[in-house]
Amino acid sequence: MNSAVIQLLVLAGVAIFLILRLKNVLGTRDGFERPIVPVPDAKDAIAPQRGLKLVSGGVDADITDHVADGTPAAKALAAMKLAEPKFNVNDFLRGSRGAYEMILMAFQKGHLDPVVPFLAREVHDSFQHGIDAREAGGLTVEATFIGIRELTLTDATYNADTKVADITIRFVGELTSAARNAAGEIVEGSLTETKRQQDVWTFSRRMGSNDPNWQLVATGE
Repeated sequence: MNSAVIQLLVLAGVAIFLILRLKNVLGTRDGFERPIVPVPDAKDAIAPQRGLKLVSGGVDADITDHVADGTPAAKALAAMKLAEPKFNVNDFLRGSRGAYEMILMAFQKGHLDPVVPFLAREVHDSFQHGIDAREAGGLTVEATFIGIRELTLTDATYNADTKVADITIRFVGELTSAARNAAGEIVEGSLTETKRQQDVWTFSRRMGSNDPNWQLVATGE
């Protein structure tokens, strides 16, 4: 037997040996084997949940943090949100803080021009009348705003026909204020003693309007 035949027989034997070894290690498949299920990627497992939505009709904490659930005020605030989905009660209250300080100090200093867009005509005229009377008496006011001690949403109404929303807030502010006469003498108030001032203001706006400004439409104590 020549060497070429011997080499072929040796190679065939080696091939048969390798096949048998692989079969023992890997095993064989039959019709009853469970197919291999690929493990889903983490992002694929999360993806179906992205379509989940919150069930409507739940309690809105943005409203119930300030008024009791089910009250007329709560229903009015909810109606405002339906009319203007971007409306947020907490954001409104934060804005009202700044508006209170700005309007109050404009009145104290006797210059309403910067706050005209935030005042209804009747309120503007009332404030201006007070400023004019003060100036006619030769008085000037020196005041410093310290801060807001309390802020409470006391009422809210909404007219579905006109889309006009009204929100009433009780402010308790702290400031120093003194009135000086023409000679510069303090005739009322103090620049060193803090005065606590309570105001009940109602702001109004037509929901859905392009104008984002709320106007002060009524004042009280």
